[in-house]
This record gives sequence, C-alpha cells and structure tokens, in this order.
Amino acid sequence: MAKHVEYEKVGSDYLEQRQLKRGAAGWVLLAGLGVSYVISGDFAGWNFGLAQGGWGGLLIATALMGLMYTCMVFGLAEMASALPVAGGGYGFARRALGPLGGFATGVAILIEYAMAPAAIAVFIGGYVETLGLFGLTNSWPVYLVCFLVFIGVHLYGVGEALRLMFAITAVAVVALVVFVVGMVPKFDSAKLFDLAEGDSFLPFGVTGVLAALVFGIWFFLGVEGVPVAAEEARDPRRDMPRGIIAAMVVLLVFAAAILVFAAGGAGSEALKASDNPLPAAVRAAYGGDNALAQVVNYVGLAGLVASFFSLIFAYSRQLFALSRAGYLPRWLSRTGRRKTPYLALVVPGAIGFALAAITRNGAVLINIAVFGAALSYVLMTLSHIVLRVREPDLERPYRTPGGAVTTGVALVLAVAAVVATFFVDEVAAGITAGIVVVALAYFWFYSRHHLVASAPEEEFAAIAQAEQELKD
Repeated sequence: MAKHVEYEKVGSDYLEQRQLKRGAAGWVLLAGLGVSYVISGDFAGWNFGLAQGGWGGLLIATALMGLMYTCMVFGLAEMASALPVAGGGYGFARRALGPLGGFATGVAILIEYAMAPAAIAVFIGGYVETLGLFGLTNSWPVYLVCFLVFIGVHLYGVGEALRLMFAITAVAVVALVVFVVGMVPKFDSAKLFDLAEGDSFLPFGVTGVLAALVFGIWFFLGVEGVPVAAEEARDPRRDMPRGIIAAMVVLLVFAAAILVFAAGGAGSEALKASDNPLPAAVRAAYGGDNALAQVVNYVGLAGLVASFFSLIFAYSRQLFALSRAGYLPRWLSRTGRRKTPYLALVVPGAIGFALAAITRNGAVLINIAVFGAALSYVLMTLSHIVLRVREPDLERPYRTPGGAVTTGVALVLAVAAVVATFFVDEVAAGITAGIVVVALAYFWFYSRHHLVASAPEEEFAAIAQAEQELKD
C-alpha cells in the first residue's frame, strides 16, 4: 500500500450498508446510457463553434475531439473490463497513479458530472420559457421540478431509472434522425461557408480551430461515464466494452450528420449564435416555421432531459465510490433498501439546484464541467498507459486496439483540450482549479489518514502491490 496513506478498520456491516443492485443493466442499456449522457450536445451548444472557427475550423475541431474520445473510449473499455468498479475513471487512476492521482481524477470527474446537470437545468428552464409552457417568466420552479422528479426516479431503483432514461433517449434519437432526413434535400455545400466574416474553409485560421475545440467536445462530452455503472452491469467484463464502444459509434455518426446537414441546409451564419440551432436550421432551410421545426423544437427538450437524467446517475455513482473508499465523507455512500445511494443523489442535487437558481448562467456552469472533464481525460488516458507498462500481465478481457499508442494519441489531444478550455473561459478554468485545490487539501490533511482498505478500488490496489512485492 502507498506509504503516505493510512487505513482505518471498519465493521463488517460497512460494505453491507453500501451495496448497489447487481445485474441491472446489459450492454444495450449501457450503450443507451452513454448516448443519453451526450445527446443534449447534439441539440445545442456545438453551433457556437461556427462563430469561433467557421465551418472548416469546427469540422477539424470535431474530428480531433472525435479521435480523442474514440481513442480514450478504447482505453476505458479495457480498464472497465479489467477493473469493473463503480469508481470508473477514478478507480482506474487509483490503480495506476496511486491514491493522490486517483482522487484528483475522481474530483475532476465529479466536477464534470455535478456541474453539468445544473447547467442543463438552466437550459431546460430557458427552453420551457421560450416555448411559452406553463406561462413561466422565471425558471427556478423548472429547475426544482427537474431535480425532484429525476432524483426521485433514481431513488426508486437503478433498473427503472435506466429503462426510463433509455426510452427518453430513444425519443431524442428519433428526433435527430427525422431532423437529418428533413435537411438532406436542402443541403447546399456553399451554405457551409457563408459566414459574414469570410467564406473560406478556415476564416479564422488555425487559432479558430483551437477555439472551436471546446465546442467539438459537446458532441461527445460525458460518454466516458459509462464505466461508473460497472457494479450494476450484468456482466461488466463483457458488457462494458460493448456498451461504451457502441455508444461512441452512435455519437460519431450523429456528430457528422448534424455538422454537415444542419449547417449545409441552413447556412453557418444562421446558426452561429442560435440557442436552439436545430429548429432554427429547419426554419432557415424551409423559409419559415413548419411542422418539422415544431417537432424538433419540442422533442429537443427530451434530449436535454435525457442528459440531465443520466448525469444525475453519473454524479451519484462517482460520489458513492469516492465516499465508500473514505476519500470523501463516508456517510455520503450509504445505500437504502432499494440499493441506491440516496445521499449521493440528494446532496449534489441540492447543490446543483442552488447553483442553477442563483447563477442562472448555463454557459459558465457548462464550461466548468468541460474543464473538469478535460482534466480527467488527461489523467485517465495516462492511467491506461501506466497500467500497460507497469502491469502487462493484468487480466484484460478486452484489449485496446493499438494499446498504449492509441491512448497516447488521446493523451496529446486531451492536453490540447485543457489548453483550449482555459483560453475560452479563464473564469471557469479558475473556478475548476480552485475546487480541485480545495479537494486536494482535504485529502492531504484529512482523508488520506482515514481510507477504507476493504473498498473495491483499494483492494484492487492492495492486490496489485502484493503481487509486485512477490516479484521483487
């Protein structure tokens, strides 16, 4: 065990009070979970990259981020099959980088998953106001209802939550397919390059590509969260790789289709500043409002709800794992009669509602989430490389094509993403860095002296160290 951490003995009932429901999800539901995390990014957000880099710049940025996520997903598929624990990326980094590296990774992931629902709640509230639903002129009741209803479903049971999540995601997917089919007849390649600033492929040059990287991330942000469901999967060694890779394939197809046919049907100029780009694209392409625009407009709400719903699952499992191992207060990991981590669901939800209601600034909240995500990508891809080098004999039911070279590509691109997010929003980057520093101080002065050796992530690490000592 690492020399700079200490373990406290816990009673035999400790883990009994912290059990998740096994066998609740097969690979299809896991793939649906991966798509659900991300799908709101297909409906809004990506288009702001057109103003930063033009269509060509956003295309290159999206291709680079698609490559980063694909390479990272192959690495995560391997690690999730070898180390199927609820900690996901934190668990992998704990094994590869030690307690401090694991905790830093877990905190970065938790920032992403806790901030993103607050941001999406703001977007849902704005969406409801724009549609004129319920006569609302202030969105805080929408935020409250979102958190209460969907945390309530998660409290009821993970199987029920994942199935409902899958159904909502399926509705959003159908809307995207209908949108793309409806835009195909209106496609004109000249519209891709109709920005007022210039009609070239790269109107803002290479710097525009760098600025657009953050918006290329929106097509894929969150898919890395599939492994947090490992302890609730039917056969994680087989289902985890299938689920996360299938989700990534679906997301790549949608990213390409939307980037080409939304801008190619409506024009980049018409979409570059839109808060609701898909209905705006339909109206611009067809010269006014129509049935397709209304369908996409209303069902776009399903896309936002799907991502909101699934990210609640993600933050609760990440917090559960960190708490169960003693890195964060242990009381947060208790599970109830239905095997759901009720405090890990409610506490971040209350914080998220407060952030949404007080700030009402979805852009800053999502930028904080993106910065946390990009930082975690650096650490997770590094973890795969370290494990490949240090533990070549680790049982790996699934092996990454290309091995450490593949995740090396992801690592380089993840570092570029961290740099890009810092330049896009220095305030959000500073807030994220501040949260990480405070969390690491908590670890150094308190939690590293009170870890739980029987937590799965710690047991995996103990076994690995014992095996290494026998070899030495």
